[in-house]
Amino acid sequence: MEKLLKLISILAVFLHLCAYSAIGGHDYGQALSKSILFFEAQRSGVLPHNQRVSWRSHSGLQDGKASGVDLVGGYYDAGDNVKFGLPMAFTVTMMSWSIIEYGKQMAANGELGHAMEAVKWGTDYFIKAHPQPNVLYGEVGDGNSDHYCWQRPEDMTTDRHAYKVDPSNPGSDLAGETAAAMAAASIVFRHSNPSYSAELLRHAYQLFDFADKYRGKYDSSITVAQKYYRSISGYNDELLWAAAWLYQASNNQYYLDYLGRNGDSMGGTGWGMTEFGWDVKYAGVQTLVAKFLMQGKAGHNAAVFEKYKQKAEYFMCSCLGKGSRNVQKTPGGLIFRQRWNNMQFVTSASFLATVYSDYLASSRGTLRCSSGNVAPAELLNLAKSQVDYILGDNPRATSYMVGYGSNFPQRTHHRGSSIVSIKVNPSFVSCRGGYATWFSSKKSDPNLLTGALVGGPDAYDNFADERDNYEQTEPATYNNAPLIGILARLSGGHGRYNQLLPVAVPAPKPVVTKPQPSSPASPKLTPTPVSGAGPISIQQKMTTSWFAGGKTYYRYSTVVTNKSSKDLKSLNLSISKLYGPIWGLTKSGDSYTFPSWLPSLSAGKSLEFVYIHAASQADVSVANYSLA
Repeated sequence: MEKLLKLISILAVFLHLCAYSAIGGHDYGQALSKSILFFEAQRSGVLPHNQRVSWRSHSGLQDGKASGVDLVGGYYDAGDNVKFGLPMAFTVTMMSWSIIEYGKQMAANGELGHAMEAVKWGTDYFIKAHPQPNVLYGEVGDGNSDHYCWQRPEDMTTDRHAYKVDPSNPGSDLAGETAAAMAAASIVFRHSNPSYSAELLRHAYQLFDFADKYRGKYDSSITVAQKYYRSISGYNDELLWAAAWLYQASNNQYYLDYLGRNGDSMGGTGWGMTEFGWDVKYAGVQTLVAKFLMQGKAGHNAAVFEKYKQKAEYFMCSCLGKGSRNVQKTPGGLIFRQRWNNMQFVTSASFLATVYSDYLASSRGTLRCSSGNVAPAELLNLAKSQVDYILGDNPRATSYMVGYGSNFPQRTHHRGSSIVSIKVNPSFVSCRGGYATWFSSKKSDPNLLTGALVGGPDAYDNFADERDNYEQTEPATYNNAPLIGILARLSGGHGRYNQLLPVAVPAPKPVVTKPQPSSPASPKLTPTPVSGAGPISIQQKMTTSWFAGGKTYYRYSTVVTNKSSKDLKSLNLSISKLYGPIWGLTKSGDSYTFPSWLPSLSAGKSLEFVYIHAASQADVSVANYSLA
């Protein structure tokens, strides 16, 4: 009888654990969708018609204008309104790597199109930011003046100075990371948009040459970045990182030999790392080179590449806690590197563990740690444990992804989400007024920052959901970028394909955006017939609408196209019945002309301008023009 009672007791515990496991399972597909959506909340520039984060609107529309260059677009890095080039480029590289490895799983989840759009939003900006082979704009805005204010992006009155690197003021780390981003993204678009892919690869070649020829740390040239994104590791890791991605994108032996020739002198074979992120790329380089070795591509570089691989495995073993020097973990099991935005290191390390697990499995290899050989599955289990912690399996039962689960951060350190949407209340929010009214509020964010991964808990799993707790409640794009790859892998499984075979990112299915119900008072949605004088066409359409202050506001997009075979050198547009702000044109007397950053319009090219008002579309016509 005693044995029977003991057996029943054990069985009860077992059933309890099974029940907990079933309840505690996570919807990785839902988390993937949300984590990709977050990037739309971080967009700067003119938002597209299919923008899904509806509480955001256009911002930074004059970026670059004072420097004579169009720098409209790109991403805000975190909870502020500055565009920092180094972390933005790393974000795009990691999003691209996620798609390259797990694009098929994203496609199965219906998210590949959204992920590729997120990459393209970044690369479109980088094309603008690289107007000449040896010139790269690396920051728009100033962290000091920006942090003095608490304004939503649509209202910002802070300095929007553009900072660049060039041969006299080099930035090898910035240019190298941007080259890596462009090269990785060129793989993403190789099949679905080959001409765009080729354009990205061309920029990547130029940026790498610039970075390698004119060497120097970018924060010695763009000194305003030092307080926020100082390049502590220097630029050697970015040069190796860029070379690895250029080899993946081009299959050009030069870049493979560059890795072999410079591995020892630049630290690729020497540094045993326990972190990977926007500053320190060595673990990422070592992982990629280990992949090349497993693929049998090393050739005469095999001996050097084996040393890279040893350092890659040093990193993996340290994350598992089976190395000679292991990463710190919280009592709840989370990888812990630092108090300020620790999650960036969690997701980046977990991504490397995920891909390396699949590389090893594909090559039928094992991980060699100081404590013994480890099966590839243990690395994937590690990544899964970190993601599960993020999504709520932790001592506080808190999801650190906003909008996922029932208990997630409500007061993020994020200007846009913490201030009422401009579409709900268009009243101007002043620089310091935002602090007084919104930053200090104890209420939940008025706008849900869906998918944002915040900084996370401290070394003891403690977390304070307070807006001024920027170390823990501020999200960042580079937190999410590696996470989308891990979530795709966990959601879609391995897919039974060899991770070492050549990459073929599938073409995404068309992204379908559900139309918003229109107000009964809305104007007709049929586009205006093409109009204009001779070779110039004008096409208008309403792209979105919202209700605020008792009125329905409409956003109109107008595209002017030069249909001639010559350059349009001057253009004056007559615009009447306009009752609101306009972006993308310069007022000249009673008419409007090209924006200052666009001196002419080439044959076959178009320019777009937008305006917002509470009325039907304005009357737009060509007053005069000249061709040459």
